[in-house]
Amino acid sequence: MAMPAAEIEALIRAGLSGAEVTITDLAGDGDHYAAYVVWDGFEGMSRVARHKAVYAALEGRMGAELHALQLTTAVPN
Repeated sequence: MAMPAAEIEALIRAGLSGAEVTITDLAGDGDHYAAYVVWDGFEGMSRVARHKAVYAALEGRMGAELHALQLTTAVPN
């Protein structure tokens, strides 16, 4: 089941207020995406904690509507 990139972006922005989000469809199939997420709330968090925060923002869609998400996270400069 495909999930639109705009929906992924909207969910992450809603869950991580103030985040800058860039979504790239890696395979053109609506199931394999890359997300680049910049958020000041990531400051001091481990990579695993950052990924968990993004997955929480996706409200359970990871592994269901969304098959694969390659994550890159950062804090603002």
